[in-house]
Amino acid sequence: MPIHANDPSRQTWLPVPEHSDFPIQNIPFGVFLTRDDIITIGTRIGDHAIDLGALHQLGYFENIPLTDDIFLQDTLNDFISDGQKTWRLVRNRISEIFDINNETLKNNEAHKKIVLFSMDEIEMQLPVQVGDYTDFYSSKEHATNVGTMFRDPDNALMPNWLHIPVGYHGRSSTIVPSGTPIRRPQGQTLPKGEETPVFGPSRLVDFELEMAFITTDTNALGEPVSVDEAEEYIFGMVLFNDWSARDIQKWEYVPLGPFLSKNFASSISPWIVTLDALQPFRVESPKQNPEPLPYLQQKERYSYDINLEVGIATEDGSETTISNSNFKYMYWTMAQQLAHHTINGCKVNSGDMMGSGTISGPTPDSYGSMLELSWQGSRPVKLNDGSERKFIQDNDTVIMRGHCSNNKVRIGFGEVRTKLLPPFETKKKG
Repeated sequence: MPIHANDPSRQTWLPVPEHSDFPIQNIPFGVFLTRDDIITIGTRIGDHAIDLGALHQLGYFENIPLTDDIFLQDTLNDFISDGQKTWRLVRNRISEIFDINNETLKNNEAHKKIVLFSMDEIEMQLPVQVGDYTDFYSSKEHATNVGTMFRDPDNALMPNWLHIPVGYHGRSSTIVPSGTPIRRPQGQTLPKGEETPVFGPSRLVDFELEMAFITTDTNALGEPVSVDEAEEYIFGMVLFNDWSARDIQKWEYVPLGPFLSKNFASSISPWIVTLDALQPFRVESPKQNPEPLPYLQQKERYSYDINLEVGIATEDGSETTISNSNFKYMYWTMAQQLAHHTINGCKVNSGDMMGSGTISGPTPDSYGSMLELSWQGSRPVKLNDGSERKFIQDNDTVIMRGHCSNNKVRIGFGEVRTKLLPPFETKKKG
């Protein structure tokens, strides 16, 4: 089915600021609370949020097979379950409704008052109910950096790393949307030179620059998903900050991997940008050597050219950009990750989320974590206000942004912005 919504020449009758992440060619999907305290599924063009539930009730999705309540829900899970054909029909129709030459809604003031909201009139929600969350470890540069720090450069990558997309299961209950503050976690650590652990707040809280993809229902129990069909089951992507407590992780991760150090919070951008919208930005993936086993070999190996940046804002609001990276550096593709995830028959459902793993580029300014940027704290990162950071301090806000651009169009993700608060304090009973 043609993706008419991606037409770079299409213009809209809604105002779109220059360099906006959300031109009419984007049409992402999200969930928001309206000025009337109603939760609805919507999309965004420029600085306007669009109530898709209201559009549907007013008859604008006529002849598209949708249930009456498909957009009147508090998650996108059921819509995502409808599959790629439906996603494309809906995106194409939205692009037609808001095309500059279509006057049906444009000239209907009553309908516009019902359907359109300014961004300051809504409150973004978590877009999907995440049933399961898997985090991968798929940046060769990141894995090499971490392996170099904790082992040695000659043995930086573990023997399995070049053969499988390494991953682990995370905790979906602590995935939160942008703007939700989180607290410094507490747990056991083993201070340097000590033989017994201590309990207390993590001293080495870190961000991890990631992206995540959201799936539709992919397979029956026991049925693998082919690597060449895998992207048909990927609805879209979000920015993903997979928070980490490095000192807790160092003590707990042997023998079963991260636990408390990773499950206290993960933050996502609230608008899901569809994989369809990203098609104009496909680029060749890094070459893989050795060649993967047959079930991981793709006829076409491509990634997406998504520019990423990380900033730290101090409590006074001063922001410093500390990293500029790109999703295209990922060694293992999303298709390979999903194919590997299901090769043993694991069932994947609508709304499941798969984190890419920390995205680091080839140069120090493109590293995707404070662990790397400060090289274990040995090279403090200087901020614009004159202060330095080895890791994230209380009341710091970490901001991640991402966008794709070519000479015709810019498609963006907005941002994921999260403030780190001090540890939770239990109130003493009076």
